[in-house]
Amino acid sequence: MKLRSKWQMSFPTRTNVFLRWSRRLFFLIGILALGYVGFVLVDAKLYQAYQTWRFQQDLEGLKPVSSGEYPHVPSLPPTLAEANRANAESPRMAGREGSPLGRIEISAIGLEVMILEGIEDETLRRAVGHIPGTALPGQLGNVAIAGHRDTFFRPLRSIRQDDEITLTTLNGTYRYRVDSTRIVEPEDVGVLDDSDDAVLTLVTCYPFNFVGSAPQRFIVRAHRSPA
Repeated sequence: MKLRSKWQMSFPTRTNVFLRWSRRLFFLIGILALGYVGFVLVDAKLYQAYQTWRFQQDLEGLKPVSSGEYPHVPSLPPTLAEANRANAESPRMAGREGSPLGRIEISAIGLEVMILEGIEDETLRRAVGHIPGTALPGQLGNVAIAGHRDTFFRPLRSIRQDDEITLTTLNGTYRYRVDSTRIVEPEDVGVLDDSDDAVLTLVTCYPFNFVGSAPQRFIVRAHRSPA
């Protein structure tokens, strides 16, 4: 009887200790998770701010200087300018993974974000990415850009037909007009097929409010407006 009574008294104590440490562990995991999310968001904002500033400086450097006017920003080095022209002429000469490509703006939905080359995790964590193998801005063909639905491409849930999309690169500014939106399965890679026309395809996950790995893809299709 004494042994049984002692066991009955000690069992709740051990359970309470286990529950107490479990709560502490889950609390710590929650703090670490929130800290990581905060780090990712701050890192993305700082990266966007820095790359936007650099891109704007490069654009200013490309502007012609009138006679007698002193340029505040140096012109783009000839080697870089030549590389940019080559990129515009050849779909196979995009930069390396993570290199800045330009900027996308959709004023109707308040979207403005830098475009990087590639769609690796780190690239899409900091920006939207040009899908390798698709046309580059300024070329004929299908320019495809991907982004996360819960960060930079979240405003796409409000996009409408005929909204204007602007792609700005060091080679020029290209405007597109939204034709349609659709929802497809992840296996439907036909949306990335090349085209004889100058078109733009934006890709993000769907549904926008889905928790976890979303099961479908949201596609925006646009055509380039005449210059």
